[in-house]
Amino acid sequence: MGHGELSEKAAGFSGPWWKFPPLRNALVAGVLAGTAFLLEILGVLPETVAMWAYIVAIPVGGAHWMREGAEELFKHGEVGIEVLMIAATGGAAILGMWDEAAALVVLYGAAEGLEEFTYARTRTAIRALLDLAPKEARVLSASGEEKMVPAASLKPGDRFVVRPGESLPTDGKIVQGQSSLNESPVTGESVPVDKNPGDAVFAASINGEGALTIEVTKAFADNTLSRIIHMVETAQEEKGRAQKWIERFGKRYTPAVLIAAVLMICVPWLMGLPLEFWARRAVVLLVAAAPCALIMSLPMAMAAGIGAAGRRGILIKGGAHLEHLGIIKVVAFDKTGTLTAGKPVVTEVIPLGIEERALLAAAAGLEHNSQHPLARAIVDAAKERGIAPASAQDFRSLTGAGAQAVIEGVQWTVGSPKLFAERGSAMATHEARIAELQSHGKTVVLLALGNELRGLIAIQDQPRPEAKAAIAKLHSLGVKTAMLTGDNRRTGEAIARSLGIDDVRAELKPDDKVAAVKLLHTQYGPALMVGDGVNDAPALASATCGAAMGAAGTDAALEAADVALMKDDLMKVAEALARGKKARQVSQQNIVFSIAVLVAMIPLAVFGVIGVAVAVMVHEAAELLAVANGARAGRISAD
Repeated sequence: MGHGELSEKAAGFSGPWWKFPPLRNALVAGVLAGTAFLLEILGVLPETVAMWAYIVAIPVGGAHWMREGAEELFKHGEVGIEVLMIAATGGAAILGMWDEAAALVVLYGAAEGLEEFTYARTRTAIRALLDLAPKEARVLSASGEEKMVPAASLKPGDRFVVRPGESLPTDGKIVQGQSSLNESPVTGESVPVDKNPGDAVFAASINGEGALTIEVTKAFADNTLSRIIHMVETAQEEKGRAQKWIERFGKRYTPAVLIAAVLMICVPWLMGLPLEFWARRAVVLLVAAAPCALIMSLPMAMAAGIGAAGRRGILIKGGAHLEHLGIIKVVAFDKTGTLTAGKPVVTEVIPLGIEERALLAAAAGLEHNSQHPLARAIVDAAKERGIAPASAQDFRSLTGAGAQAVIEGVQWTVGSPKLFAERGSAMATHEARIAELQSHGKTVVLLALGNELRGLIAIQDQPRPEAKAAIAKLHSLGVKTAMLTGDNRRTGEAIARSLGIDDVRAELKPDDKVAAVKLLHTQYGPALMVGDGVNDAPALASATCGAAMGAAGTDAALEAADVALMKDDLMKVAEALARGKKARQVSQQNIVFSIAVLVAMIPLAVFGVIGVAVAVMVHEAAELLAVANGARAGRISAD
């Protein structure tokens, strides 16, 4: 197919290449024409019999692409590459060059069949993920009995049981049991993930050691796996700027070649020159100038790159976005929840004239009813140490600064250094210690008993374990890194320094992040923004390309960005850029090679240096090389 589109057969084929109809037909026609040619050369087969073998081989090997060319011409009024090949085949046949006509049909059919087959394999590899999800589910009835039902019949609210070693039929939430699950079909990461009651689970995940009871959250057709497959298939059909330019070029260039061939026949004939001589040259021109390799140079690379990335848990929503990944010069990360785990933890407890357990008990009592992340970190720290929160009365929130409550008849206050400074509390002797903790990117919470400072608690959102290695990997690719955060500059710079990040933009509101992304683009070049896909949506949209982290199972994140990284793994960012660069590199190689072949072949055809046989061989060899090279775009190291 000259424009790299998928036929229904290609989209649904999963067998070996010799059973793929276009390739099988080309093979049969090739054996027939090749045998006839060999026997004719050896003098065993009469010329007339050989001619009829060629005549039979032409429709056998060419019916597939000839039908497409005719539909393109008569239904859409477009002169495609197939029309040029039909004209060349017909011209060769009229001139009595039946062996050349058969060779053209066989080789072009083989090249087109290989292109379709390569597309089919790319598509089938993604669709095969559906086979990992079981077709039946063990559903629990209201009475607690288990019953096998088709997975497609599951609906939200149903409950099913998954035993060790079995796969999940659809997305859900664990209501009973604990186990580890291999989520590689969704996230591309095969390391098992521990799951407990209340945790979300995804279709096709493989259950480890424990039996699970799961409540359905999404029907089979709407589960995360089905959405991934649909999005990758849709992405393969979306075209980037370069691909659209090549297709526009082809729509103008191809009719021009056909007109040039007609003029090459008619003008000399009107001037009284030999018709057959110039007709032969016109046939050679039709073959030599057909831009097959150029037209397919980008679709193959883009389809291979998007398909391979999808199997690794990286959803790239179209050829344009894959192109953009290949030119990124700077990656801007949101901090909380992207570079860090998004869950602050207590790193130091510093009592002042009080026992540590008593200090934490009072702090947990003050923060017990608060949902603020820093408050939850203090409560969790007390719980981990086996300390019960102190009983607090007369609780009063100090909005944005802290809280007060009475514990055992005495007023306690918890809050930021700024709150205590504004209230005139005596903290001068501890300012150096507070500043030191803050210089390491930690948030410091102060506690006071009455008017006396009784302790400091340092809290920090921890960087993801792989964050430092991910930043180093990006630097090895020649890409700059930046952090965009709403936190104070001191905290942002401390985390950035520990991770090796080049640029820090701190104390940013959502609108400020948009402006920061634009400034980074101006300073460094095309920018990739990496965030959670929801809170960072404006910045994601303003970047050259936006990537949502940990999008598995999150509809908003799947829709918000150009690239969805299904797992919370920062190493996937570097892999996405590497895949974009590889696809772009392969596409550029194909374009340069294809244009070079056309530039060399057209003059040779016009001046009669080459004949039909040579033109056919070179043309189809170039097309096959473009297909094979395009398929390389999906092959990169996953490290």
